[in-house]
Amino acid sequence: MTFAVNYLAPFLLTNLLLDVLTASTPARIVNVSSAAHTSGSIQMDDLQAEKLYRPMRTYPQSKLAVVLFTYELARRLQGSGVTANCLHPGFVATHFGQRDTGAAFRLLVKVIGSFGTSPEKGAKTSIYLASSPDVEGVTGTYFVKSISRRSASISYDESLQRQLWELSAKLVNV
Repeated sequence: MTFAVNYLAPFLLTNLLLDVLTASTPARIVNVSSAAHTSGSIQMDDLQAEKLYRPMRTYPQSKLAVVLFTYELARRLQGSGVTANCLHPGFVATHFGQRDTGAAFRLLVKVIGSFGTSPEKGAKTSIYLASSPDVEGVTGTYFVKSISRRSASISYDESLQRQLWELSAKLVNV
């Protein structure tokens, strides 16, 4: 579910909307990743963690997949008038981990979450990328606090980007 919600859903939605986006240029695609992507790796033989599920492996993998997808998408859309960028929103205090978990885990998440920034502040970079004239025409870039940053080295592997795209397309039937 982690991989499906964090990555496959945006991949599918974006692909379903590509015709509308390219017909509505200029258009912007903004994908939310996480700094956790830097500890991720792509397990092509177990993308959906069906063989081995470990939250501390699956979450970073899903966020790395978002970055890889964004870079491949930006390359595929080059010259179309549609840009694609991704971002780390920062450590945001949300209700993450407050349902369907044990009481001890809920308490731990609540305490840790109290140190996070507000959802409004966490949304600033997304809003910036969606609307600022400063990033008009900027594509295939990773942002933190509205500033372009270098993502994990593995995220620039174009062969991995293509492989992930092809496998993802098969998984969601596009």
